[in-house]
Amino acid sequence: MNMAGDEQYAKSPSVPLSVMIIAGETSGDHHGAGLVAAMRKIDGNIAFFGIGGRAMAQQGVQIVVDAANLSVVGITEVFSRLPGLLGGLRTVKRAVAEKRPDLVILIDFPDFNLHMARHVKRYGIPVLYYISPQLWAWRSGRIKTIRRYVDRMAVILPFEKEFYDRHGVPVTFVGHPLLDHITLPVKPTMDNPDADGIEKRTIGLLPGSRVQEIRRNLPVMLAAASRLSREKKGYAFVVSVAPGIDSHWIEEFIRPCRNTVDIEAERAGVEKVLDRCCMAVAASGTVTLEAAIYGVPMVIVYRVSPVSFLLGRSLIRVKFIGLANIIANRTVVPELIQHDATPGNIASVVSAMLEDVRKYKQIREDLFWVREQLGESGASRKTAGIAYAMMAGSRK
Repeated sequence: MNMAGDEQYAKSPSVPLSVMIIAGETSGDHHGAGLVAAMRKIDGNIAFFGIGGRAMAQQGVQIVVDAANLSVVGITEVFSRLPGLLGGLRTVKRAVAEKRPDLVILIDFPDFNLHMARHVKRYGIPVLYYISPQLWAWRSGRIKTIRRYVDRMAVILPFEKEFYDRHGVPVTFVGHPLLDHITLPVKPTMDNPDADGIEKRTIGLLPGSRVQEIRRNLPVMLAAASRLSREKKGYAFVVSVAPGIDSHWIEEFIRPCRNTVDIEAERAGVEKVLDRCCMAVAASGTVTLEAAIYGVPMVIVYRVSPVSFLLGRSLIRVKFIGLANIIANRTVVPELIQHDATPGNIASVVSAMLEDVRKYKQIREDLFWVREQLGESGASRKTAGIAYAMMAGSRK
């Protein structure tokens, strides 16, 4: 399947194994940290380096490029980060040439990582892609690059295995890594009806993990919270502050609302927010799947630049943007996209969901069904086993 290129490199069996790992976004940084921890349980002497953030650094990964300098959302928004992206490519290419790792692990971040896959195959280094690009949603032509330059896919969504099998790419479904570290909430039953969650009076605002996402989403979410506070007394709001985001900066958005809205910021992790919430207003992304796993009904909001939206609408081939809806192949939770994501619409949808107890509980049931489709916990452990086997093979 893969071509090793015109340069081969083999290390002595006595030299410790080394891995380059590239995670260009906050969620990838956390999943990469979990994978590194699992691999260290197999072999504590493996040396890791690459692109990541705080979570991977805490696991002892040598960060040669900080992922915060590369993360971007939207098609046109990438141009503002182009110098950093190109500089990051140069840096990791130099690191590959100098360190010659036994394995390269790529985590999502497709345009950057598929470029790196092509590059590292020149050295005959095996490539494991953990957490697939969303080829099934848009730009499916990238499958040709993956088939040529990636040795194995470790996928985390149930329908992705069939996609790669159909295209002749070696693939393993490992389950979703979110299940590795989330304490799953109790599913409501006849014997435990109070676990339905609606008795909580807090609404979570989850504006995203990137600065440009937050700038587009948080003001609209706060305006919706102000409307809800005027119309529905007794609700509190909590804003999830992603790792790497300045709490003081978030406070600048929140401060004007404090006189009329019961609101606070929480930076202890989105799980802490979801555990308190009866509802969430969530920016499209991994956090929507976290809310689904917790069984928290939500409104999914998607806002990018007008040009990015027009380009994306012409390229995207799926009916939904929220992963819960994509997995279910139907509308489990409402989506408000671009011009529809207004304070009035958000407030109206939240009110309707909270006032219809029967519908609210049905959404909870549907979200728990989505959670069951994600498989069992152990994604990091399973992927670590795949990675170690690939490294062992490269040393023979």
